[in-house]
Amino acid sequence: MNIVVADNSVLMREGFKALMQASYSVNINEVTEKNGLLSALKKHKPQILVVDPVSMQITPTDVTQIKNQYKALQILAISPMLPKEEISLLLNAGVTSFLMEECYKQEICDAIDNTEQGTRFLCGQIIDALTAETGVVAKTYSKKTSCEGFAVSDREIEIIKHIALGLSNKQIAEKLFLSFHTVHTHRKNVMQKLRVNNTAGVVMFAVKNNLLVDEEIHTN
Repeated sequence: MNIVVADNSVLMREGFKALMQASYSVNINEVTEKNGLLSALKKHKPQILVVDPVSMQITPTDVTQIKNQYKALQILAISPMLPKEEISLLLNAGVTSFLMEECYKQEICDAIDNTEQGTRFLCGQIIDALTAETGVVAKTYSKKTSCEGFAVSDREIEIIKHIALGLSNKQIAEKLFLSFHTVHTHRKNVMQKLRVNNTAGVVMFAVKNNLLVDEEIHTN
């Protein structure tokens, strides 16, 4: 595996490198300044870019530019907690997965495994931020919130889209050629992962992640 890690913190870079080299056969190259990132990507051709968007001052526009040039590149952001609007913009711009700096070793490894395959992996606190109502955001970020992450499969993304569009389990089953029981199980798993207990929470997640702009969903 070939990874470029972009962060101006030597502790973060060295810690991440030690963790990866203990768990994977991996080649890691480092970038410490934003203006050297594109040239590093061109030179090293990584499968994954691991970046702290805060220390590297990476904006959603920068992410879009990177993804336009390197379409197969997967991006894992690891940063301090950001406002949910910023998280959403970065994910919509092309960030594949998102963790917080305090995430555990296993969670980071899980994120790397899923991100390499192009599967979105999100820290539990990121999910709480994206699904929280504005008035309870501060409460959501409390230390009691679990940081346990999860991956969202392509099928689960489909289920989330259709739930957010108001389809019943029966309608989703017919549309996706699945059994009612399979859709029910997916729906239950999705709501557990998103830590919501009603459709409104699923809708909020779908909107924040820009999942309802798929033309195929609207036209079929």
